[in-house]
Amino acid sequence: MEKKNRIDLFGGTVLLSVSMLLGLNQVMIKLVNEGLQPVFSAGMRSVCAFIVVLLYALWRKKKLSITDGSLLPGGFTGILFALEFIFLFLALDYTTVSRVSIFFYSMPIWMTIGAHFWVPDGRITPQKALGLVLAMAGLVWAFADRGNGGGDVLGDVLCTIGAVFWAGIGLLARVSKLNRSTPEMQLMYQLAVSSVILIPVSLFFGPLIRDLQPWHLGVFAVMVLGVVSIGFLVWFWVLSIYPPSDMASFSFLVPLFGVLFGWLILDEEVGLTLIGALALVSLGIVLINRRPKKR
Repeated sequence: MEKKNRIDLFGGTVLLSVSMLLGLNQVMIKLVNEGLQPVFSAGMRSVCAFIVVLLYALWRKKKLSITDGSLLPGGFTGILFALEFIFLFLALDYTTVSRVSIFFYSMPIWMTIGAHFWVPDGRITPQKALGLVLAMAGLVWAFADRGNGGGDVLGDVLCTIGAVFWAGIGLLARVSKLNRSTPEMQLMYQLAVSSVILIPVSLFFGPLIRDLQPWHLGVFAVMVLGVVSIGFLVWFWVLSIYPPSDMASFSFLVPLFGVLFGWLILDEEVGLTLIGALALVSLGIVLINRRPKKR
């Protein structure tokens, strides 16, 4: 498919579908946590997803090189990736999907702040500053809400730390030689290194198997194939066709779908305070990611 200079109906439909899939991810992690220890589950997800992405890259004859200067930063992103998902998977043991959807998807806040200092064209503009203020206000509001369904403070803190590590991956990909690698190679670095880290580390977090039922394995398979593999690969494919700046505007949909699915599937309580906080964070993300139109 030829490159497009704006998001059309097809692109919007695909991005909406991927956003729904990513929003469902936290629900699936929480469900699988009932049967598998969180860190072990994260490690196995990386192992399985690596195999799928590798097969796809070989099939599509994507460039897979570690001699282009990307090996060291690629390995470091794998460490950050492992840390990101240790904190995310553990967070879902302590708090709700709805709250994780807000705190974890605060990533653009931390990436924008980091880019201001380390990325040449990442200066915080007045529009981004307004977005940061609104998003931070939403986070503080959500954190202060400890009413019914408020979750554990530890869960909020853990997934926020995970979001910071996620932002670190994005920053490193922009400022290092990792930007020479294809998106598939970047993802493979993260999956390969995190697999090597997460599986051994999981031994320090208690029994690997909890109350495992066949349906847990089914959800795990959907998570690996549907979210980590197909979801990200479709995102990369769309990224090769449509402007990244336009695609970024869809990122606010993921936490919205996360909260929606937490309410629909897990029957989580979503009060007005959480909805208000979500609205502020989502609006902030839109302002942070939106680029001013050229005149």
